[in-house]
Amino acid sequence: MKVFMVILSLFSALSAKVYYAKVEPYELRDISSNVSGLVVFTDENSIGKKLSETPYIQIDSEIDQKDLKLVKDKLMYIKSIVEINEAILVNLEESLAKKRENYKKIEPLKFKSLVEKDKEFYDLITSENLYLNTRKEIQNLKVQISDLKLRESQLQRSIEDKKLTAKGFTLYEVLVKPGEVVGVATPLAKVADVSKALLTIYLDETDVIDSQKKVVYMDGEKTPYQISRLLNIADGKNISKYMAQIIVKSPKLFSKLVKVELKNE
Repeated sequence: MKVFMVILSLFSALSAKVYYAKVEPYELRDISSNVSGLVVFTDENSIGKKLSETPYIQIDSEIDQKDLKLVKDKLMYIKSIVEINEAILVNLEESLAKKRENYKKIEPLKFKSLVEKDKEFYDLITSENLYLNTRKEIQNLKVQISDLKLRESQLQRSIEDKKLTAKGFTLYEVLVKPGEVVGVATPLAKVADVSKALLTIYLDETDVIDSQKKVVYMDGEKTPYQISRLLNIADGKNISKYMAQIIVKSPKLFSKLVKVELKNE
């Protein structure tokens, strides 16, 4: 029985298919610009280093900063005007209520002439129009406030988008230089997540079955890894092959080639 198990394990080892994979960063991001502007700073000294919250590319935001200050000032002034108008509206409402009450008292009196009654009526209508116009002005000012708040958010977003940061990522490549003018979608840099590594292999259809249960051997040594991702759709370039990915610990050096085998326990 022992001899049979040894033979079986030897057969399994011999039948394990060998794959080769390049040790790549867990993620490699292509960074493009969300805004247009002049590049004023690039930190090429950080290439190959882990980035912090400090920007590694800076696009000129001077005009946006000035525009943002003006928008904030305008918002403050308009809000102040709205507060004043709302206080006026309260007074007009009280005054209007009394004028309506007075007109109701005067209107049936026979000793009051038609001219006097008309005067009271027109005075009442004038006060109502003033009340309605004040309400209308308040609504118009609130619309302006909404538009300015949207503009404020857009400017804040633009300013933030002009300071490129990627905390925790490694700067892989900078694609622009200070003095260049960039537009929306212009490639700016590449950053990599090297906290983990990724091995990609392409399995034959027969190897896909139970592949995620198999133990991964790297360069002949057993590892605690298993296939992390498996596509059940054939790859577009490697016809009739199915992509499988293995997430592993971050190595000292990336891009080296390793031998990968999938074996049963």
